Order: sequence, then C-alpha cells, then structure tokens
Amino acid sequence: MRIGIHTSIAGELKNAALRASELGANTFQIFSCSPRSWNFAGVNPDAAIELRRTREKLDLQPLVVHDNYLINLAAADETIRRKSIAAFRAEIGRALAVGADYLVMHPGSSKGQAVQQAIATLVSSLAAAAGGVRFDGLTILLENTAGAGATIGRTFEELREIHDQLVQQADIEAGYCLDTAHCLASGYDVATGEGLERTIAAASQTLGLSRIPVIHTNDSKAPLGSQVDRHEHIGRGYIGKDGFRRILQHPKLRGKAFILETPIDKPGDDRRNLNALKRLAKTDRMV
Repeated sequence: MRIGIHTSIAGELKNAALRASELGANTFQIFSCSPRSWNFAGVNPDAAIELRRTREKLDLQPLVVHDNYLINLAAADETIRRKSIAAFRAEIGRALAVGADYLVMHPGSSKGQAVQQAIATLVSSLAAAAGGVRFDGLTILLENTAGAGATIGRTFEELREIHDQLVQQADIEAGYCLDTAHCLASGYDVATGEGLERTIAAASQTLGLSRIPVIHTNDSKAPLGSQVDRHEHIGRGYIGKDGFRRILQHPKLRGKAFILETPIDKPGDDRRNLNALKRLAKTDRMV
C-alpha cells in the first residue's frame, strides 16, 4: 500500500521528501509554493533535480502537488480569473519540473453565476492555462468539495461533468482525488459499512474507480451532510477508526495512494496520524 502525508517544502524542496520518509510514509503531497499568495514563478532547476533524486532513492511514489488555495478558475470576476489562469499555468510548470505524478486542484466557486456557467468557465480557464503544455505523465486531479457556499464539485455528477467537458474541449488528461472528510460533509456516508459501499458504488458508476488514484485521508470535525470543511485527526472525528479501517481495507481501494492532510495541533501529530492509518490498514510494511 501507499500511505503518506502532506509535507512542507520549507528550506529546500527535497526536505519535503526527507520528512515524509522520516515519518514512515512512502508517498507524499506538497505545495509547490505558498498556498495563500499569488505565485507565477517556476522552481529552481537544481532544487527540482535534488527532489527527483531524493524521491527515487527513498522510493516515494507517487508525488502529488496540490494547487494554490487562491486559484479559482471558475471565477466570474475577470481579474481573479486571469490571475488564476496564470497561477495555474505556473502550478503545471512547477509540477512538471519536480516530476510530480498528479496535480490536485479545487474546482472553484460559482459565486456570481449559475453552476453550469461556472463549470463552463472552469473548463475554458483550464484549457487556457494548459494551452501548448506537454504533460509528460502528469495528470490533473479534480478534488471533491465539502459543499460549502458556492463551491462546485460537491457531487460526483458535477466532477464527472467537469471531466467530460475537459476531455471534449481541451483534450486534458484528468482524473479525480476524493477527500474522505469532504465526502462525509457533502453527504456521502463513508463512516458506516453500508454507506461506504453505496459511496464506492456511486464513485465507480459515475467517476470510474480507475480514475481515482489518490484519496485524501482525513477525519471530519463536522457531521454527515453538514457542508463544513474541517479536518480532524484520524479516529477523532465523525468517520472514526472503524470507518477508516473499512476504507483502508476495502479491496476496491487498496491500490490507491492514501495521503493525510490532518492538522498538526501539537508536535508529533503528523507521525501519530500516519501510524494510525498504517495500523488501521493492518500493515507496518508498505510495499
């Protein structure tokens, strides 16, 4: 299994890989820049090479990059949309430079327009950001949302519509990243045995399980259907230890990369959450 965690690039890019390995992970996720500031720059080529070498040495596969929180490719505001296109193009460039396998993106917000128009705007913006780019194995992953406010991508059907329009209009290779906390908050009951089976069946029918290589593995501080996006430590939220045991041990999900985005409220929380996942998966030897 591949069980990992989001780590920081502070200091040097390769530090994120070293920290992931030190914690006991064999896959990891990073931000390629500050997630809360507009950044249109590339990465230092030497630093990118060092990260690639470190990953190969430590067998950290896959590498997932998460996009900037400010980016909203579905924005009705033209200024925000233009900045988002430029920032996401830079995200693609940095992900390619470091040899990432996946680039996870939030679909954005439909505020100021109907959902269908927002989806059309998103697709158009993403096509503009990716124009002329050779992806060389990098796959863009659409992440499901908790459903708060005007966010899009709260249902599997919305994610599928975005995907299909991307394929038809932009010829962009895309898949999905499902977040367990977002699933629960948006109304998909992944906490119970029956609910998990229904969710997996729905994801299989609507999205295709083969198009979901990454699962953000987070407990939820908010209950089922709350539409509140608040991550919790593994086993302390509304999904709970039994819920994660079922998720991690489900035969249809075992081949996915499970990546933590849980809070670090005190030193050691990252290691404790990672170890909790490994125990619930019933394996200390990840291959």
